[in-house]
Amino acid sequence: MSAAISARGLTKRYKNTVALDSVDFEILPGRIVGLIGPNGAGKTTALKAILGLTDFDGQLSVLGRDPRSQRESLMQDVCFIADVAVLPRWIRVREAIEYVQGVHPKFSRERCEAFLARTKLKPHMKVRELSKGMVVQLHLALVMSIDARLLVLDEPTLGLDIIYRKEFYQTLLNDYFDHEKTIVVTTHQVEEIEHILTDLIFIQDGRIALNATMDEVGERFSEVMVSPDKREQALALKPLTERQVFGKSIFLFDRAAQGDLAQLGELHKPSVADIFVATMKNGGQA
Repeated sequence: MSAAISARGLTKRYKNTVALDSVDFEILPGRIVGLIGPNGAGKTTALKAILGLTDFDGQLSVLGRDPRSQRESLMQDVCFIADVAVLPRWIRVREAIEYVQGVHPKFSRERCEAFLARTKLKPHMKVRELSKGMVVQLHLALVMSIDARLLVLDEPTLGLDIIYRKEFYQTLLNDYFDHEKTIVVTTHQVEEIEHILTDLIFIQDGRIALNATMDEVGERFSEVMVSPDKREQALALKPLTERQVFGKSIFLFDRAAQGDLAQLGELHKPSVADIFVATMKNGGQA
């Protein structure tokens, strides 16, 4: 199966800063990939390269095309939702729908109106009359109504309340995603997307710190709650991190034997957020 996105030696420099440092990765079709990293890690630069919005060194293929030289063709099959929805303040909701319908052959007005029916947005409203959250809702409805092969989401629910954030991801999974589409999403609200991801990529200082399927992550990482009398025994197994809760230590391990951990205390599957924090504290190594 050909990769939806394939990077080899992907590098981007800004004067004295290396934003992407010879990065290699592949994303297969039909996957939902979380690209997670701290501010300044290289996430946005990677997305810009994928979307043909910046030049770079190395090799990058997106849906079989070079985003530098074939961007116009590529954009017929790609949609992008940024963390800041930019829409003209004078435009009405119905005019925005008509515009996108007129310029993009894969736009579904019926789907867009179905999305908007779940909101308080009305066709006659102008963007300048809308709250920040409502502008984001309009932008999401317009973009998610385009039948793209690749959907790139950069903090897509920023500015939305928790109810709509949950509804957005549920809609994404049930009404948009299928096994022919590929989704790449970045967010700082990792706990909200964990349940929809098939793959996970951690990036730090322009380098890949973790690249694994969610099944692999579940097999690799374990947490165990340890009482004080077994703390030294746990430390001997070289955990990634330790944190204190109610007088006990919670250790996070990578590739430790389950039998050894079970003797220390109560085993749990760590959250993606906990694994991310541990990886970053460990110098980007997992």
